[in-house]
Amino acid sequence: METALLACCASRRWALRLAAHRPYPDLNSLLAAADEASYDLSASDLAEALADESSPGLHESAPQSAHTALRAAHAAYESSFGHAFVICLDGFSPAEHLDQVLSGIRLRLNNEWDEERSIAADELRRLARARLAHLVASHPEPDAPSGAQRVL
Repeated sequence: METALLACCASRRWALRLAAHRPYPDLNSLLAAADEASYDLSASDLAEALADESSPGLHESAPQSAHTALRAAHAAYESSFGHAFVICLDGFSPAEHLDQVLSGIRLRLNNEWDEERSIAADELRRLARARLAHLVASHPEPDAPSGAQRVL
């Protein structure tokens, strides 16, 4: 279970905290616990989680110019902040991803280090929530009693 949780957020402290309180009665309870654990991450826990993230990329069929622009933007961001650019793109269509990422990087490159670290932590929390929801949806609990719901 810890491995699956680490795929959602690569902070060991976060994953252990969620695993220690399972099973959760429903998805909302799990997401609330994930949020609480995310808000409690220390600077080193956040650094651990961010170190495992990769910047969002493009589908291979995207034009070469888009790949070049995105690589340059990611390089500028990583040079400024020392970690991959993280952004949760839930709610945006794949066609909007490039614009959202590029505009997000451009906007966030102007942030002070502390402000950006806070925004990155929030985006990481949103990513973890989306990944957890996907994990639960794709791995239902087979041994839950009939009529009862149990998550993770």
